Amino acid sequence: MDRAQKQTELEALKSTLGNAEMLIVSHNKGMTVAQVSELRRSLAKTGAKYKVTKNTLARLAAKGTKFEEATEFMTGPAAYTTVKDDPYGAIKALYEFAKKNDGKIALLGGVFGGLKMDAKAVEQMAKLPSLNEIRGKLVGLIQAPAAQLARLAQAYADKEKTQA
Repeated sequence: MDRAQKQTELEALKSTLGNAEMLIVSHNKGMTVAQVSELRRSLAKTGAKYKVTKNTLARLAAKGTKFEEATEFMTGPAAYTTVKDDPYGAIKALYEFAKKNDGKIALLGGVFGGLKMDAKAVEQMAKLPSLNEIRGKLVGLIQAPAAQLARLAQAYADKEKTQA
């Protein structure tokens, strides 16, 4: 890669980081092209991008951004997932892929909402229920008293019919 290509790559990385909500750094170890393609497809559904680039370029791109704290994770065979729209969906997709392909990818950490997360925090975030799951539980909790009241009213009406 010559100097002009590095400069172009650096500008593209800066642009990507400037538009991102979250950055997750991971190590990929011996993933096949098919596995990387599968991971990219699953992440694309959530609006995330998975990129393998030189760590020095990634550090330079992160310098002066909200993702500067993630530079400590930028070592070894690192890959970078930038998330713009659905951070929880993307982190779940990464985590599920890591579980499915044991040993091929290791989540190191990242930055979300200005907070640095280590590998444990990334895993905990991946295990949180999705927004739709939370909504479903909330609707169930709201409907439960009304359903119980309807059952009681029906039981009372049935009791009145049998006594008459």
